[in-house]
Amino acid sequence: MKMLDIVMVQGIDYTERVFNKNQLGQLRQLGNLRINPNKGVPTKEEVAELLAGADIAITSWGCPPLDAEILCRCPELKLIAHAAGTVKPILSPAVISMGIRVCSANDALAQGVAETTLGLTIVSLKNIWQLARNTREGEWEKQREHVRELYEVTIGVIGAGMSGAHFIRLLKPFDVTVLVYDPFVSEEKITGMGAVKVELEQLLMESDVVSIHAPSIPETHHMLNERTLKLMKDNAILINTARGSLIDEDALVTELQKGRLWACLDVTQPEPPDRSHPFRSLANVTLIPHIAGATNNGLFRVGNYVIRELERFVQGKEMLGEVGLSRLHVIA
Repeated sequence: MKMLDIVMVQGIDYTERVFNKNQLGQLRQLGNLRINPNKGVPTKEEVAELLAGADIAITSWGCPPLDAEILCRCPELKLIAHAAGTVKPILSPAVISMGIRVCSANDALAQGVAETTLGLTIVSLKNIWQLARNTREGEWEKQREHVRELYEVTIGVIGAGMSGAHFIRLLKPFDVTVLVYDPFVSEEKITGMGAVKVELEQLLMESDVVSIHAPSIPETHHMLNERTLKLMKDNAILINTARGSLIDEDALVTELQKGRLWACLDVTQPEPPDRSHPFRSLANVTLIPHIAGATNNGLFRVGNYVIRELERFVQGKEMLGEVGLSRLHVIA
């Protein structure tokens, strides 16, 4: 039986961020592994040369789209395993027309996003951001009355895809009510998660914490806007670890300037925000530099996920992260 020819498309600098030496050794157990030795983003011509004769392409950040011009030169290609999140930057119509299967490590990234969201939820409810400032300034008792526990509060989750579903699972040990808005997920499935399916307006009016996990698609652009943000409860917490495009940032600034909300923003549009943007100076904003997903050592979780997917592919088993290409319009 012919050994599978596995090719790392991205530059070696990207590969070494996602796959450690042990993981590369595991890949060599699955087939003949060829690694792009160059740094940076490869050109289309370099990708076509790399993929000549390949059975499996491993892509990641720093890869150009695999278009017809490239794919016509690797007719044996059976699988594109994307060691990153969304596959949209590397896909082309030719991938679909040629019947090439695609899997993504989005679920591995989503786990990190959910863990970060849980941390932001606990710390924000505890009012730790403000209390830390107070104690540095010599105030020990100031604003302790604003501390809340993750107990008998309502958590609103916008989007029950991978990261939203992981977040809901992480909330299970806590005595909280979880409301979910997701028009693409059935009430039965959301009930099975231990949550309650509601419309967006109800979620915003009833939630103490609102966490955004929806994809960036035309239907979700500025879904949190002047009208919907006004529905949020006073003292509610808004967490965005999804995409900046989901929030009308001017409208959010207006609400934040009233002092009635707290926002934890891992993403903005654009990134980073301008140095003079109010997000950088408002006291009720926690602004972090897009680190909710895999960062540093957490990136090896992505590499491990891809290896497990390739093992399933080689064994003829169902891949957990296979992308349904007919659903690209509703996924991140």
